[in-house]
Amino acid sequence: MTTYIKRTQKDYTLAFKLAVVAEVEAGAMTYKQAQHHYGIQGRSTVLVWLRKYGVLNWKSETPNILRLDIMNKPIEKTPEQRIKELEKKLTDSQDKNQFFEELFSYMENDMGIELPKKLSQRLKEKGK
Repeated sequence: MTTYIKRTQKDYTLAFKLAVVAEVEAGAMTYKQAQHHYGIQGRSTVLVWLRKYGVLNWKSETPNILRLDIMNKPIEKTPEQRIKELEKKLTDSQDKNQFFEELFSYMENDMGIELPKKLSQRLKEKGK
């Protein structure tokens, strides 16, 4: 018959915690399996260690479901994705520029509002 010994966080060495975290992050076992295998009594103890000492990001999306995301690793875009993103930004900038040109033209021609000389000069040059 095994005897039940209540343990605290201080009972586990840092080396032990890091070893358990490394095993779980390597995919050798789940955090629940590690808890059972090593006799760790706290239900979330291993999860706390993973959050504290692990290199991966353990988020709880919904209760009882864990999602593993790699932290601090930017998602690299392919050149095609980057080109598409830049083309979209260019189109947005061109649309915005056209809107302001039409707005300033309307203000100056239809509403009779005089814009500063430098601004109207630049607008005329761009219109050519």
